[in-house]
Amino acid sequence: MDHLEAVMGNSFGKAAVIDFSIQWALWAVASIFKTEKFYDLAGSGTFLYLAYQTLKWGGTYYTRQKVTTGLVMTWAARLGLFLFTRVLKEGKDSRFDKVKGRPGMFWIYWTIQGMWIFTTLLPLLVLNNKKEDKPLCTRDYVGWGLWALGFLFETVADYQKSAFKGNPDNAGKFITTGLWSISRYPNYFGEICMWLGIFISSTSAMTEPVEYGSVISPLFVIFLLLRVSGIPLQERQQMKRWGDNPLFKDYVKKTAKLIPFIW
Repeated sequence: MDHLEAVMGNSFGKAAVIDFSIQWALWAVASIFKTEKFYDLAGSGTFLYLAYQTLKWGGTYYTRQKVTTGLVMTWAARLGLFLFTRVLKEGKDSRFDKVKGRPGMFWIYWTIQGMWIFTTLLPLLVLNNKKEDKPLCTRDYVGWGLWALGFLFETVADYQKSAFKGNPDNAGKFITTGLWSISRYPNYFGEICMWLGIFISSTSAMTEPVEYGSVISPLFVIFLLLRVSGIPLQERQQMKRWGDNPLFKDYVKKTAKLIPFIW
């Protein structure tokens, strides 16, 4: 137990130091140039780097570790490139309009991103610290399957919305087709599924009660998307644009908020 805690503490500490060092260094650069354009790319890039590094630090490279690490890296690469391309195309990210010129407030955003990265990666940090392998089991396949479902939802939803917004005929309109016809936030549904999947698959290798505390990862993702920077922010923007539109009110009334067909 003491040895396990020493190894985990060392790896967790290194991950935290690297994570926040990257965020704060890039915050300094972003503050100087008053730009938010590489904020999301920095977050996804840190995920990508730390996922790979924690696998190397563990040095065991079991199938479960390699597959789960690969899933996290795939998600990070896809999302990072998508968000970076989007902000370049749109020219800005409205979330930062009031803070990118205020270094102190901007620092808070970059620090929150560091917290998001470290907290969300906890199940993978636990898994990649494991020195003993266990046979693959149902939880692994359930977790990976849930991740695949989530990845499909997020990727397709992002593509559908980008294509919709890219059509000049849809200027000023809101999307109600494809996955957006069965959920008002199918991309967020996908994000939650992926991190629930990562946690579930990681639990198949957990042996200490404290390791199950990494459930904070999917819970934190759910909290952010449902209560902080996800749905609340989107809904405020939507109400400003279409709050008085009868068609939008009807769409909100008839379409599941997050879980397709259910809620």
